[in-house]
Amino acid sequence: MGTTHFLDQALKLEAAPADADHYTGTASPAYWNMVGPFGGTTAATVLQAVMQHPKRLGEPIALTVNYGAALGPGAFTVTARAVRTNRSTQHWRIDLSQADAEGAPQLVTTATAVTAARRDTWGVSDMPMPSAPLPHEVESSKLDFRVEWPRRYDMRAILGDVPTQWNETESQADPAEASLTRLWVRDEPPRPIDFPALAAMADVFYPRAWLRRPKLVPAGTVSFTVYFHADSALLDATGDGHLLAQARAQAFRNGFFDQSAQLWNQAGALLATSHQIVYYKE
Repeated sequence: MGTTHFLDQALKLEAAPADADHYTGTASPAYWNMVGPFGGTTAATVLQAVMQHPKRLGEPIALTVNYGAALGPGAFTVTARAVRTNRSTQHWRIDLSQADAEGAPQLVTTATAVTAARRDTWGVSDMPMPSAPLPHEVESSKLDFRVEWPRRYDMRAILGDVPTQWNETESQADPAEASLTRLWVRDEPPRPIDFPALAAMADVFYPRAWLRRPKLVPAGTVSFTVYFHADSALLDATGDGHLLAQARAQAFRNGFFDQSAQLWNQAGALLATSHQIVYYKE
């Protein structure tokens, strides 16, 4: 890895000399999943294009990523355009494309983002961090799915770890917690948290369908949204410590389920919430 973190390597984008809206990058094998990069890395990549755009106003408050197809190995192109700039908010359209076998560009991922100039106002959190043992009191989880991306995170499951037996029967647990996973997570090796890294961590959860009914079925995120409640000062204060992350589903039906998630720093500040819709196959 040298002196550059795996995530910084994965998020490296080169701006086109004549057009600040266009960037090129290379899919990172360090974050490889079943058929392409870990979806959180793709979300972080499209956000990175906004973060380094010279016309960006403020900091991210929302990101939505729609996964049209898996990103393959090799080079890709990201286009990030500010489609509307208001006094305090800015709206972005981001497209990620990659050449097919004949060299023709194919759209792989579409995304939207909103950045904003944050102001000091009254604030309160109505989603307090649940009680949990400290990170060093929880054993690191070992996700052995013969894919690379879990090696890039230190994940310590408190509840709802990956099933050890696949019995294909419906969970008998209380439905309110049957799909709930709660864990400590941070980059491995440790890396100070920033907005792209936070977006990626909001997607570290394995499919809720595997937990609600322990059957190892194909599954993949279709659309993923992150809301950023932290500003850069709060992220700087968080540093490279573990985040407490939890996710649960609300409904499984007709081949799709949803997932809602929250991430807090160790001081109890809610940094981000996320929602996604996931495809699963019987």
